[in-house]
Amino acid sequence: MVIVILFVSFILFLLADWAVREWLRAAKEKRQRQERAEALAVSLKLDFTRESRTLKRVEVKEPLARILCVDDEAVILDGFRKILSQEGYWVETVETGPEALGLVQLHHYDFVFTDLKMPGLDGLDVTKAVKHMRPDIDVVIVTGYATIETAVDCMKQGATDYVQKPFTGDELTAFVKRALLRRQDRIRRELLPRVHVTHAAEGEQAASREFAIPGGVLVSAGHCWAAIGEEGTAKVGLDDFAKKLIGRIDSIEFPGVGMSVKAGQTLFSVHQKGRAVPFQSPLSGKVTRVNKELEDDFGALDATPYHGNWVCEIDGENLDAEIKTLKIGASAVSLFQEDIARVRRILREAGKDLQDEPTLHAGELGELDARGWDAAAGEFFRR
Repeated sequence: MVIVILFVSFILFLLADWAVREWLRAAKEKRQRQERAEALAVSLKLDFTRESRTLKRVEVKEPLARILCVDDEAVILDGFRKILSQEGYWVETVETGPEALGLVQLHHYDFVFTDLKMPGLDGLDVTKAVKHMRPDIDVVIVTGYATIETAVDCMKQGATDYVQKPFTGDELTAFVKRALLRRQDRIRRELLPRVHVTHAAEGEQAASREFAIPGGVLVSAGHCWAAIGEEGTAKVGLDDFAKKLIGRIDSIEFPGVGMSVKAGQTLFSVHQKGRAVPFQSPLSGKVTRVNKELEDDFGALDATPYHGNWVCEIDGENLDAEIKTLKIGASAVSLFQEDIARVRRILREAGKDLQDEPTLHAGELGELDARGWDAAAGEFFRR
């Protein structure tokens, strides 16, 4: 009986806790909506003509994103302000392209929504100018003339998407939510082309937006790393450059234990999307172990390809001579930096417009077609 009472009490406690949390969440949402409605009402009384002749602004606390809308139809702009400010977005609107470009030079925005058909400076011109001045801003075309041709033209000028009017409030809200998720995902995947030697403890996650090389680790020209043990054995794996540029790894073809290998011969292969990249052994010797834990969880490489995420262990037979051919410290950083420049060249040759952005993206090489993939594999990993 006591057990039943305790069990019922526990269930009641959980229900009460859930009810309190739901009440607090609903109260917070209600308070936020009241604040946003007040901000919308206040915005009607404020004069922003000192910044731009037709500028209207709804300032929202802790906005999900800052959005600038330009359209020559005031009713469309009214809809943007009312709908998006209620959903937690900071919204500014103007009626001409030149005004929008002036504001882009003065303020930060995550998105610029621009009408396609406007007198004077039209949507495509606004897109080109925004992407030239601020390539980090996502531009969305708003059009009542949505065709495949129009969408293609917009994308060629740097627009990320287009939305067709007329639209309902729910449609616009859903569209912006999807656009924001895509933008956040892209930003998370951006890699700053900075390479540095780390002194992180084993198992500590490498910086996700930078290229890292642990202190004391040797790196080959083909982007394998080797950590030499006291007894002359070396743990070997693919380095941070290789992992980040290839992206998600589906499987690894491990070498056989007992296999003898010469430096420069294929040691293991990484597989992605049905394609393979062979990695050349940085050292000569016999394979004494493979990493069974990595074999069970390739996702561990997403945290760091170093330390415990080695692929195999080699008992070196010519370490004194072969270590001299590998890179360490500053020379390894120089190798990474040179190859980052080569990646950018390959991507440009593949037709990608990098727009002089100082960034690369995780999985850049994995997104190339079969021909580009083979060229990249030969350029960086078969040497």
